[in-house]
Order: sequence, then C-alpha cells, then structure tokens
Amino acid sequence: MTTDQTTGTTTDTTTDTTTNTTAASATLPDKRPRVLVVDDEPANLQVLRLILQKDYRLAFARDGAKALELVEQSPPDLILLDVMMPGMSGLEVCAALKASTATRGVPVIFVTALSDPQHEADGFAAGAVDYITKPVSGPIVLARVKTHLSLVAADELRASRLAIVQCLGRAGEYRDNETGLHVMRMSHFSQVVGRSMGMTEAEADDLLNAAAMHDVGKIGISDAILLKPGPLDGPEWERMRQHPLIGAEIIGQHSARVLQMARRVALCHHEKWNGSGYPQGLAGTDIPLEARIVALADVFDALTSVRPYKATWEIDRAVQLLHDESGKHFDPEVVTHFVRHLPEILDIRARWADH
Repeated sequence: MTTDQTTGTTTDTTTDTTTNTTAASATLPDKRPRVLVVDDEPANLQVLRLILQKDYRLAFARDGAKALELVEQSPPDLILLDVMMPGMSGLEVCAALKASTATRGVPVIFVTALSDPQHEADGFAAGAVDYITKPVSGPIVLARVKTHLSLVAADELRASRLAIVQCLGRAGEYRDNETGLHVMRMSHFSQVVGRSMGMTEAEADDLLNAAAMHDVGKIGISDAILLKPGPLDGPEWERMRQHPLIGAEIIGQHSARVLQMARRVALCHHEKWNGSGYPQGLAGTDIPLEARIVALADVFDALTSVRPYKATWEIDRAVQLLHDESGKHFDPEVVTHFVRHLPEILDIRARWADH
C-alpha cells in the first residue's frame, strides 16, 4: 500500500522491492522497523518514501493531528517530523508525544528547512533526538535513522538485562529467610556509598543492580540448610560457604559491565578486610571495591532488620559494630563513607521498610 498524496490518506507502505518473492516468503511477517513520516508537502513525503522504503515499513501523515492518531493506533519505532505545518506544529506534536508514557520513548527526528540555532534548541527542548535539514540527503537520512533505532535497541537490551539481574537477585533472597525488600535496601545503600567513594553515576547504577545478585548462589543451597532453625553443623556450614562460588558460576562470564560486577560481588561479598573471610581468603584491596561495599551494606541491613532468629538492632548499636569491625571485617574507608551518609541510608531504610 502507498500514500494517496492527493487526498492525504495515510497508510502503511510495504512496497516489495524484489521481483522474485516466493509464496512462502510472502507469508512471513515483516519485521522491519516501522517509521512514521510526517510532512504537509506531498513531494517531501515522496522523497523520504524513496529513501526509506527498502529498509523500513512506512506510514505517512500530512498534519500533526493525523500523526498523533496513527501513533495511538500503532506506535512506530521512529518518527521523522516536519516542524512547520498547518495546525499543530512539529514542536507541538513532539511535546504531545513526550507527554505520554506510551510514546515518550519513541525517537523523534525533525526534518526541516529551518536553520536557526534557536529552532534546533527548541526542538531538542521538546524532546527530539536529532535534526535533518532540507533538502534531505539520502545517505544522511538512512544513517540518522539507523543510528537512533540502534540506540533504542541498546536501551531496551540494557533494560531487559537489568530486569533479569533484579529478578535473579530477588530469587536468591526468597530462597533464604530474608525478604525481597532487604535486597532493595542494601542495593541502594551500596549505590550511595559507591557514589561517595568516587564511582561515576554509571558505575554506581551498575552497583545498584549488581548488589542485588550478591546472594544468588543460595539458589544452589538446599532448604534443609538454608531454613534450618538451629546452628549449622560442620558439613552444613561448609556447604553454605559454597554459595559465593555457586553465585559466580550462575552469573558466568559476560562482556556486559554490570554482569561482570555482579559476578565479583557474588564471589567476594563474604571476604573480609583482614583476610579471614571466604571463599578465597582475600584481604584488603585484593577484594574488589564493589564487594567491600556490598559486604557492609548487607550486614548493616541484616542487623537493623527483623529476622526470625534475632531482634532488630538499634541504629547506634549497628553503627558501633561497623566502627568496631573497621579494619577487621570491613574496609575502613567504606565504613567512613557509609557513616558519613547515614541520614541518606536511614531515608532509604524507611522508604523500603518491611511491613
């Protein structure tokens, strides 16, 4: 189907550019990204159709209202939007798209003859991701569209990866006798301390998600050990001490930065500053920084939370233990930064309180 440029009808275009399409392939779904092109000039629509039709499924609109209607019916993967149009301007259309949770993630590229820097600033302020000037160049249009669709795909992949990390982290907690809110609190504690100790925002965000995976290895520990009401005997304790190794094996070796950090956290969060921890007996700065941070955050939240086997510790008592264990269990610098941000830590604790 194509656009009727005399009436302004707007429909999906799935023009077949091959001459020998088999019947079998014709029945396969078209998985090409869908691009909505919005311009009040039919000639401009035709130019963009010729540039894009081979690689993308296309829909067209000749005014802002129709564009919003099409987006509501079937959100596209990307929008090429004229700025100067009768009725709603491109800026108004873009602002409307960004105001809706359903469409704010759709990238908008303005295609315009306007070259005033102020117009570009206004467009970016409205939520556009890029500008293409008229008359358009085919290679430039294709390059910009491909780039921004790739960025969207990368963001979606990262979001999915983080969701999986969080789900696995909570699975580890629910295998134990702790609550899912514990992992939320100690993960946010870790982010605060990481940021205070000089991590970039991206690194601190990775730590927030990696910390949730610290006990994922408990998935490999039997209920008879995890849920035993009394103290563990020698063989049971030795099995429990394997959960960092199991966690590292579950996470595996990956190129993704957050999963690399999650593996280090799972493997090393029971190591101690003085070398008396497990499973490797690492000491001092041989223990990865993120694991040193998570070790303290995990203990502090466990101490100040209700457990079937213990009462809640008062905050002052828990803080005193951190000081007492500074240089023994905990990295002294981590203790300093944690205590420095105690008001923020307590706000997080209240926000994610067990009920």
